[in-house]
Amino acid sequence: MNEISAVTTAPARTAPALPDAETVTEVRHWNDRLFSFRVTRPRSLRFRSGEFVMIGLPDENGKPIMRAYSIASPAWDDELEFYSIKVPDGPLTSRLQHIKPGDQIILRPKPVGTLVLDALLPGKRLWLFATGTGIAPFASIIRDPETYERFEKVILTHTTRTVSGLDYGKDVVRRTLEDPLVGEEAQKKLIYFPATTREESPEMGRITDKLRSGEVFEKLGVPPINPEEDRAMVCGSMALNLEMKEILEGFGLREGSNSEPAEYVVEKAFVG
Repeated sequence: MNEISAVTTAPARTAPALPDAETVTEVRHWNDRLFSFRVTRPRSLRFRSGEFVMIGLPDENGKPIMRAYSIASPAWDDELEFYSIKVPDGPLTSRLQHIKPGDQIILRPKPVGTLVLDALLPGKRLWLFATGTGIAPFASIIRDPETYERFEKVILTHTTRTVSGLDYGKDVVRRTLEDPLVGEEAQKKLIYFPATTREESPEMGRITDKLRSGEVFEKLGVPPINPEEDRAMVCGSMALNLEMKEILEGFGLREGSNSEPAEYVVEKAFVG
């Protein structure tokens, strides 16, 4: 295993206590721009798969720098997993990317978010459209047994610029298919559609173009999206979100919310 993709799970070491502190248990660097990490879970935390929480670190003056992070682990997991981009001059990620097992982070245990099954009406197929680190909430959703109870097919599309940008998603899918709790159902129902936009790979191109042309339906052997059978979740850049809203509404889907479920939802808090 090369240095970039190494998993760090060194013994926890003593660190000064922070308010709302949780301890880092594992860190994995997928490439020079992306990393994931796991932390202890507050005993009081209850969340729905797909929600996010505020996490952070103190700055030089001890003032917390907080950002919204989708929880990438399912609601039943004993720990919390997060997936992040590295921004060299980012107020939080410039520090967060250097965390090690035993370090502490600040975690505000008040989960919120729109990417939850309760915000969707019953349907036949669930489409999960992610770009970049936007796959994080879907990493939670595809490992939740309720997802497979509600839908006959779960289609995860993940688009990144480079091949290595897909590695985390591929690992999550592998873990899902091998999981003793959901693996058997996932093997029957989960469809994974990875693609790149800049670096050569077996599947290239933007998911929005593939939806408009109908290419993705033909390749996956499923009917075009329709409001009677299909439900969708979107997590990516603001530009993707706006384009996907236009496409999904062109298929006849309506945007839903926790208070008024409909055919699709978009995570507005995601900015990575």
